[in-house]
Amino acid sequence: MSTLPNLMTESNLIRVAGVQMDVAFADNASNLARMSASLREAAEAGAKLAIFPECALSGYCFENFDEAMACAETIPGPATEAIGAACRELDVFAIFGLLEKDGERLFNTCALVGPDGLVASYRKVHLPSLGVDRFTTPGDRPFAVHEIAGLRVGMNICYDYSFPEASRVLMLQGADLIALPTNWPEGSRRGAMYLINARAHENHLYYFAVNRIGTERGFDFIGLSKCAEPTGDLIAEADHTDEAIIYADIDPAFARQKRLVRIPGKHEVHRINDRRPEMYGTPDEPPA
Repeated sequence: MSTLPNLMTESNLIRVAGVQMDVAFADNASNLARMSASLREAAEAGAKLAIFPECALSGYCFENFDEAMACAETIPGPATEAIGAACRELDVFAIFGLLEKDGERLFNTCALVGPDGLVASYRKVHLPSLGVDRFTTPGDRPFAVHEIAGLRVGMNICYDYSFPEASRVLMLQGADLIALPTNWPEGSRRGAMYLINARAHENHLYYFAVNRIGTERGFDFIGLSKCAEPTGDLIAEADHTDEAIIYADIDPAFARQKRLVRIPGKHEVHRINDRRPEMYGTPDEPPA
């Protein structure tokens, strides 16, 4: 017997879209046009937030710093302004990946944009030796949660999902949803299959990963975009090879209910209060 209430009602659901797309390499204008069209389609389907892949504006498989820098933009800049104009017209929000130039530095970034323009940006913290990440600077800003349309959203990018601390920090800051723009190539299939569900379950929040498809400079991207709810169960999933827009109806109250009562007094857990941070030392930061 379970006393965990069903909090999901039509009145408090917020629809979020994940746009699994192919990306034209080093063609910002083409990708921007396709993102704008997909944003409109998502808005017409009732989405208040659309999430696009990592480096959706530029592509990912650059061979050197100068080649990548030629496709980078400032934030704010042309792409955030164009997506912001579309968000203003459609009354929606968007998260999309791009290469950001900041002086002589290059970052793998995602931008959160809404009807009033740029809300926030996030620079990828954990960098693999792969694609453009071989030439980018590690993110230098703290993880942060942003409230949009009644939904508290945190952002990670791709490889960040391999580090549970990244999502745990956002959970403790109050995130209802973690958005993960990603470029999963072959070799990432096990993470795509298992870690999204695990991050949602262990933090009792929604976790929405949005990948790309297609082939770029010898790398095949595997799709498999998905959203897991706070139980860890999948509520939306795309297949391996096709472009698609998938939708998840999210209840912020469900994510915020960290105390789970299955049998009163006999089977209860609390995802925040049951933590023992004093016991979580690491080699470079031992327990207090």
